[in-house]
Amino acid sequence: MASLDSPLLMKLIIFFLLSTFLVTNVSSKTQCREFKSIISFGDSIADTGNFLGLSDPNNLPHFAFPPYGETFFHHPTGRFSNGRVIIDFIAEFLSLPLVPPFYGSQNANFEKGVNFAVGGATALEHSFLEERGIDFFNTNVSLAVQLSSFKESLPNLCGSPSDCTDMMENALILMGEIGLNDYFYLFFVGKSIQEVKELIPLVITTVSSAITELIGMGGKTFLVPGQFPMGCLVAYLTLYQTSNIEEYDPLTGCLTWLNKFGENHDSQLRAELNRIQKLYPHVNIIYADYYNALLRFYQEPAKFGFMDRPLCACCGVGGPYNYTSVSQCGTDVVEGCSDPSKYVAWDGVHMTEAAYRLMSEGILKGPYAVPPFDWSCLSSEIKDKGSSNTKNYLLNN
Repeated sequence: MASLDSPLLMKLIIFFLLSTFLVTNVSSKTQCREFKSIISFGDSIADTGNFLGLSDPNNLPHFAFPPYGETFFHHPTGRFSNGRVIIDFIAEFLSLPLVPPFYGSQNANFEKGVNFAVGGATALEHSFLEERGIDFFNTNVSLAVQLSSFKESLPNLCGSPSDCTDMMENALILMGEIGLNDYFYLFFVGKSIQEVKELIPLVITTVSSAITELIGMGGKTFLVPGQFPMGCLVAYLTLYQTSNIEEYDPLTGCLTWLNKFGENHDSQLRAELNRIQKLYPHVNIIYADYYNALLRFYQEPAKFGFMDRPLCACCGVGGPYNYTSVSQCGTDVVEGCSDPSKYVAWDGVHMTEAAYRLMSEGILKGPYAVPPFDWSCLSSEIKDKGSSNTKNYLLNN
């Protein structure tokens, strides 16, 4: 055995320390990159029109009607909000065009981005959930279906293999949020919290597998969001309304046990992302803390310009939270509020443009991205071009 004075042993120790430093350094920092496009997967939180594109024109969903889209676009676009959603603000910040939906698009330009996120989508396959008594899906487009659509469309998206490599390496890949619907469907049919908890590792494994597959295709930068604070969502507050005040957070009025469920999901997701990062130190895997980026609005609403105790839906009717599941926003019996900028919640599950804007700023500029983005290589000209791209979108749509 070599002694501590052995030159060979000292070299091995130095090599080990340097290797450890490099791995740690890569996993705690992101490389500044001027992204050329955005590739998105997920559900209604990121949907920019896919569900609408997949819908029967003779039987359009409720979010195809006003007041959806009223604040920014001035007409419904298929987004589940009164205006822009988080992915729109990310695109603007990167001076990229707003990301077009893939499904149902005709003559869309996907050179600067493509979005496969579909409202109602699940992480897990429908056949798996059907075995557990879930059979009322809003869509049949799971994460696996979205990923399959992306792979099948690659020849049209980027042309040559070298172009595809360039696209993957220089794209910001938004992986989610997804998983909220998997849990919601089980909660909605009355499954116990323990039964729903059993899905968490399965959902995270599914997301992890998709990330790993995209890394194999050349993906270099992934933004992976966690869950919303589910106990603050209007639909859940209505579904689990109780006279037992001990179930509510005294500061926010949110359901404590449901928020703990979301924390459980996020804890397991972060552990899995750390595992993947160690396996692929050349890749940037960034966790987007949607939970705390949103929770702060319920904790200190006035600080962010929202009304006191902002647990009511802007667009809804009935009950203590201005929401009933049978009367959805976008139908004739429901009207939107007069000033959505004062509300956090838009409808039963989704947020207002005002909330999404502040959430996106917290992700892009900190402190709700782990590790934080490095934007040192971006010039002020790029940010100015972002607002110009948005203006052009409005002129052409």
